[in-house]
Amino acid sequence: MENALRIVYIGNSPEAISTLRAEKRISLTVQANVLAAENYLKSGQIPDAIFCEMTISGGDGLAMHEWIRKKYDLAGVAFILFDQGFDAELYKKAIKIRVDDFYTFPLPPLQGLLDRLVFLKEYRQKLKPIEPELNREIAYSMPVTKRVFDLFAASAGLIVLSPLLLIVTIAIKLESKGKVMHVTKRIGTGGKIFDYLKFRSMREGVEPTISEMPAQKSQFTYGSQNSDIDFEKPCPKCSQLRSNITCSPLIHIGTESICEYWYSVQKNEINHTKSTSGKNESPRMTKVGKFIRNTGIDRLPQLINVLKGDMSIVGNRPLRLYEAEQLTKGDMSRRFLAPAGMTGLWQVEDRQRMRDISELERKSLDVAYSDHFIGNNYSFWYDFGILLRRFR
Repeated sequence: MENALRIVYIGNSPEAISTLRAEKRISLTVQANVLAAENYLKSGQIPDAIFCEMTISGGDGLAMHEWIRKKYDLAGVAFILFDQGFDAELYKKAIKIRVDDFYTFPLPPLQGLLDRLVFLKEYRQKLKPIEPELNREIAYSMPVTKRVFDLFAASAGLIVLSPLLLIVTIAIKLESKGKVMHVTKRIGTGGKIFDYLKFRSMREGVEPTISEMPAQKSQFTYGSQNSDIDFEKPCPKCSQLRSNITCSPLIHIGTESICEYWYSVQKNEINHTKSTSGKNESPRMTKVGKFIRNTGIDRLPQLINVLKGDMSIVGNRPLRLYEAEQLTKGDMSRRFLAPAGMTGLWQVEDRQRMRDISELERKSLDVAYSDHFIGNNYSFWYDFGILLRRFR
């Protein structure tokens, strides 16, 4: 029982309690009502997950969830709601307030449920909020060692690469008319809006194709590339569960619905395919542009952004303005406590686990990196380790 999942069950369903107690991989504590549950959880007992029936003595499951999420010590605990029957409105409300999962009795197969608990436990720990004493007023401040390294690395890079930058500048000017730099507005260090520099890779004055039209959504929202998502193809995880039960919360897109896990898997495959084929086949792209994109040379002007203090060598992805607007509330807003960077934890993990990493994991990696800037947690060697992984 040493590695057993510690579960607090709030409710009084004899069948569910009996089934969970019979499972050797679970260490179960039962609290029959709201008062008993609150007293138990206030005592410092931190479980791996909380199972709560919707209808309980002294209140209901949604109110219990709200109480738990206000407790810092319990913020990393997965909360799963159970009800006697499926109610679409209740389900939507539960997902809206970020209940981790919603099931109907009888309990789903325990193997699938336990796998889901392990995932939620790891995910919740990554999203654990800032401690209350740090939550009052936190502003980003650049560590001195990080800024010194940025200045040294960016200056050295620009000096060493100056012949290459000059050649690329001349090549761009010779091949097509227009400015050498492509400039967009991004959110940078400390939430500041800045001019994000890249070498221009497209011909100016040529209308973009439909596939190149700027998306109104990004990887941080649902909606882009929906026409490529196969809503009919069954999710392999959901197919192992009972009818009307999904392995992750449902996403509703128009008249279609799909679980978040299966949406992320398909979208990652689409992004990978497009990034290695169609993205660089645009008729608007110049020959020089295709080369500098494939080699990453188009991003070298960002060294100027680093010198100016808009970015860092290592940090979170600099977001477009409409992307940043989606992440101004809740746990995800903590990503802005770290600087924008030329490379970072998200990019390294994404390249190593291209087909497995989900959007939620990408967000949590940004938050995880940002947590290194709270208090005195920053370590130069942590950044250096990310750089080494990037080079490899």
